Amino acid sequence: MPIPLVNSIASWFLKKRFHQIELFLKYPNEVQNELLLSLIDFAKNTEIGKEYDFASITDYKTFAERVPIKNYDGWQGVIERSRRGENNIFWPTPIKWFAKSSGTTRAKSKFIPVSEESLEDCHYAASKDLLCMYLNNNEDSQLFTGKSLRLGGSKELYKENGTIFGDLSAILIDNMPFWAEFSSTPSNKVSLMSDWEHKMQAIVDETINENVTSLAGVPSWMLVLLNNVLETTGKENLLEVWPNLEVYFHGGVSFVPYKDQYKKILHSNQFKYYEIYNASEGFFAIQDQNNSDELLLMLDYGIFYEFIPMHIYATSEEKAIPLDEVELNKNYAVIITTNAGLWRYKIGDTVRFTSLNPYRIKISGRTKHHINVFGEELIIENAESALKNVCKRTKSEIVDFTAAPIFMKGKEKGAHEWLIEFKTPPKDINYFNELFDNALKSLNSDYEAKRYNNITLNKPTINIARPQLFHDWLKLNDKLGGQHKVPRLSNSRDYIDELLKLNS
Repeated sequence: MPIPLVNSIASWFLKKRFHQIELFLKYPNEVQNELLLSLIDFAKNTEIGKEYDFASITDYKTFAERVPIKNYDGWQGVIERSRRGENNIFWPTPIKWFAKSSGTTRAKSKFIPVSEESLEDCHYAASKDLLCMYLNNNEDSQLFTGKSLRLGGSKELYKENGTIFGDLSAILIDNMPFWAEFSSTPSNKVSLMSDWEHKMQAIVDETINENVTSLAGVPSWMLVLLNNVLETTGKENLLEVWPNLEVYFHGGVSFVPYKDQYKKILHSNQFKYYEIYNASEGFFAIQDQNNSDELLLMLDYGIFYEFIPMHIYATSEEKAIPLDEVELNKNYAVIITTNAGLWRYKIGDTVRFTSLNPYRIKISGRTKHHINVFGEELIIENAESALKNVCKRTKSEIVDFTAAPIFMKGKEKGAHEWLIEFKTPPKDINYFNELFDNALKSLNSDYEAKRYNNITLNKPTINIARPQLFHDWLKLNDKLGGQHKVPRLSNSRDYIDELLKLNS
């Protein structure tokens, strides 16, 4: 299809869709309230709908009073019944697909329901919107002259009791329209390979001779792939391999620790980075502006949002608030009600709002992945910002890291222990540590207070990880692949002790 025709079709779709986007931008709270009531009405005759008498719920207040907030453990029983083929439990249309998600924990896998509605009206709708927003902001884009290199964490899809489970990316690829494969690389056959290490080389071999114009995938694993591309081709710059490469759509983990490394292998000030915020449970937000680090919360994908202020999260005072009650620059745990039948579900992420008109957010971390043993409330966003700052000043580069508390013993103060794998280590690790400690103090007043005169916390301890340590740990735990992540921060020493033992 000629490129001008493709662009004119995209432009037509863009204008049509922008009218709908303008609606939720102008009336965000009304759109969300109407969405909630439609979800409740649609599911009123399900088992869950009857249990909480959805038929008599006419407003958010009643919904919040009647329906409890739950995490995956609270939903596991009914999800397992649904996986065995039972229908109409929490969603009226049959649930055929379940996204297998292990996150960062060692716990058993989660199986997140994916309905036909969430596939079409959430995941695929978001993919189209992402392209729309990008093309709207970059009218001279040549995106459709080539292919998108997609890197999913796909393993095979497994059939069980008439239902199917696998990585979300495998489900999405399996349900894509046939024409979508023509605009993507690698082929579905390679994308769905289960052996991650063989798959990486297969992707390299299949894509280096393609005209790749965009990249899509998790930053940590994409970086491994791109370095393999450079090694295989003997090039120093990705634009020597793919001269028409113009944008990287990324999500899954924070881009902050990786951005400088991408700039180093791209050598282009014109290259664009677009962040997305999606998960097995749904697609939540999209970067809607060039050169921005904020994400527009998408309010019409069949997902109703609530938020728990983190200062009361997991306390006796825990209470969720709707979108119209959030405040700027406060940390919130995200609660969702979705068109796949998850009702008031804790997804485990935290965000803060950078704008209330429209509603824009930054992902600040995970509810479980922070360190607050000593009242320091250190979140991933603090850690990554501090490390980026210090790496710049010491001309060092990081591959991966994790941190955990050193607990108080007797009269000994507590501390944080860090395990960092460097691509380019600093010349002086003690100077690095001093800068890092000061950077954390400047970013987090609670940490600064606990560090004042070593009153509660001693200075951090930094261990240098051997090359490939985190890769080997993930492989040992069968967690290689695009959707698996190294746990950054923890209130326990489980991860770090395992890694330190592997590091010795």
